[in-house]
Amino acid sequence: MASKIAIPLIFLAVVYLAGTTIATGAKPSFIKSSCATVRYPVICVKSLSPFAKTIQNSPAQLAHTALAVSLKQSQSTQDYFNKLKRFKGLKPRELSAIKDCLEVVSDSLDRVSKSIKELKTCERAKGQQFLWHMSNVQTWVSSALTDENTCTDGFGGRAMEGRIKTSVRAQIASVAHVTSNALALVNNFAKKH
Repeated sequence: MASKIAIPLIFLAVVYLAGTTIATGAKPSFIKSSCATVRYPVICVKSLSPFAKTIQNSPAQLAHTALAVSLKQSQSTQDYFNKLKRFKGLKPRELSAIKDCLEVVSDSLDRVSKSIKELKTCERAKGQQFLWHMSNVQTWVSSALTDENTCTDGFGGRAMEGRIKTSVRAQIASVAHVTSNALALVNNFAKKH
């Protein structure tokens, strides 16, 4: 008796899920296959899947959304460092490294923001114009990634071991991973254009 009821329920669930995917225009398989080419595929899928309806099957929209995710994470990281520098009990060297990180993350934020604007211009361009705009995007995102990784250099050595260093490294790793993914997806879009 239970199996007779289970089959129609499973069928209804499959029909519902299929209808939901069709109705929303979501293309999670496009996101998964695109994210398979990046360095941090699990983070890529997790961060971009909520935007499947917007992305659909568009490499341009995928690249744009990945940059937007990187921008949001960079803003969050900037807020984190602004709060952290006011933390009581910081060692002078920790405070100096935090201020350096804040400057680096602010530069990174600016570069990703410029990249998003440039990518919009890039989408309307053709031929050499496309290549020029795309080169700007790739350079700025690559520089943003370098900036993010530079931040942790200030926390090198045994004197900096502790909660602050661990926290900073986790925060920087988070933003660096989404930025790395964004760069890979931008590069993939450039190849397909």
